[in-house]
Amino acid sequence: MDLIVLLGYAAAIIIGVSLGLIGGGGSILTVPVLVYILNVDPVLATAYSLFVVGATSLVGAGNYMKHGLVDYKTAIVFAIPSFIAVFLTRKFLVPWLPDPLFSIGELAITKSVGIMIFFAMIMLAASYSMIKKNHSEDASEEGEVKFNIPLIAVEGSVVGVITGIVGAGGGFLIIPALVLLAKLPMKLAVGTSLLIIAAKSLIGFLGDLGNQTIDWNMLLIFSGLSVVGIFIGSALSKKINEKALKKGFGWFVLIMGIYIIGKELAGI
Repeated sequence: MDLIVLLGYAAAIIIGVSLGLIGGGGSILTVPVLVYILNVDPVLATAYSLFVVGATSLVGAGNYMKHGLVDYKTAIVFAIPSFIAVFLTRKFLVPWLPDPLFSIGELAITKSVGIMIFFAMIMLAASYSMIKKNHSEDASEEGEVKFNIPLIAVEGSVVGVITGIVGAGGGFLIIPALVLLAKLPMKLAVGTSLLIIAAKSLIGFLGDLGNQTIDWNMLLIFSGLSVVGIFIGSALSKKINEKALKKGFGWFVLIMGIYIIGKELAGI
C-alpha cells in the first residue's frame, strides 16, 4: 500500500470526524478525496460517496436515536420525496447525461469536469451556510414558523436531486429546512438530518449497482475508517466550540471549492 493510498484512508477518518463534530460537512470532502487522492473517476466517486456518507451517517444517527434526538414524523415527510428523487437521479439522470455535456467551439466540457464543477458550486454554497452567522436556532425558539409539510416535501425533492448528482449528503441544506420549516431545535434537527442523509444516500447508492463496477474492498475500508472517525468526532465535540469549528470548516470548504473550480477549468 503506497503513501498516497494511506493518505486517502487517513482523509476518510477526517471525514468521519467532521460528521461527528458538526453533524455534517464531511460528505463535502469525500468526492475530492476520492478523485484527487485515490484517483477514482468523478462519476464513480459520487457513487462511492453516497455509500460512505450513508454508512457513516447511519452510525451517527444511531447515537442520536438512543438519546431521543430524532423527529421521525418530520424525517418521513422530508425523506420520502428525497428518496424517490435521489434514486431516480442515480438510476436514470446521471447515466443519461451526455459526454461531453456540451461544446463551445472547440472547447468541450466533459461529464466528469461538469460534475466536479457543479460539486464545487455546491461546496461554495455549503461554505456560505457554515460561515455566515446562523439565526436559525433563534427562529426555532421564537416559534414564528409553522410546520409546513408541502415546503418540507419540496425541499426533500430538491436535496434528493443534488445528492444524486454530486454524491453529497446535503446536510447543509437539510438542517436549515428542518429548523425553519419544521421548527425543530438544532440538536433534534442534526439527529433527524443524519437519519435522512443515511437513508437517502444508501438508497441512492442502490441506483448505481447496475451502472457502476464497485471496488468493494477499497470502499468498505474507506467507509470503516470514516465510521471510526465519527466516534472520534463525537467525543471531541464535547470539548470543542461547535460554532467556531463550523465557521473554520466553512472557510476550508470555501478554499477547496475554489481550488476544484480552478483545477478543472485549467485542465480544459
